[in-house]
Amino acid sequence: MYLLDMPDLNATSHTILGLLSVHPGLSGYDMRKGIQNSIGYFWAESYGQLYPALKRLADEGLIALSSSASNGRKRRQTYLITDAGRTALRQWLALPFHNEPPRNEFLLKLFFSREAAPGVAAAHVRDLNDRNRRTLDVLTKIEASVPPEQSANPHLPYWMLTLSLGRALTGAALDWGEGALRALAAQEESTAAIARPPTTRPQPPATRSRKQSVSPRKQGRSKRGTTRSERTVSK
Repeated sequence: MYLLDMPDLNATSHTILGLLSVHPGLSGYDMRKGIQNSIGYFWAESYGQLYPALKRLADEGLIALSSSASNGRKRRQTYLITDAGRTALRQWLALPFHNEPPRNEFLLKLFFSREAAPGVAAAHVRDLNDRNRRTLDVLTKIEASVPPEQSANPHLPYWMLTLSLGRALTGAALDWGEGALRALAAQEESTAAIARPPTTRPQPPATRSRKQSVSPRKQGRSKRGTTRSERTVSK
């Protein structure tokens, strides 16, 4: 029996167990397609680790081969989750989750965009907005189509909760993007205004003040004393 000393499984192994708990009898190819069309919207899985993880899970007795059918020139192996595998999945689900910091290249470039040419940051934000609009459109279509098709599926409420958070986060990112474009436009306008040389106004011609300074000739006369006519009057 599978006890608490479960093997140290990686995220890919837990993803496989989760997929097989929802859809028994998947092949490796089916899992790849399922990841792309469902959890791939919020969980990036390494396909290079998928088949090694399948082999390890089978060796550990956590999954088992359900069939092996020929598909053209290749044989298609499908898998089932075992009781031990379901126990391992439930134990992992009960553990605290760990969201490691994402490697978001958009945010990394935005953080250093002071060094970019004018308009580069805004172009990245517009690109992000376009992507988020497409994602929101896809999520909206899924939200409308899945409940009628899966109304009896016991997993449906959890799928819809996951989907609703994705829609909420994508919508919030779009709102942020519109505000970011306005902020970047204002910032670039401010930067351009600072770099623009000041406009010089023509100055009026200088006028001579009424209180003009005494010329050197008059200064000399003052030093010598009064004029001849002034001396005559004084006599």
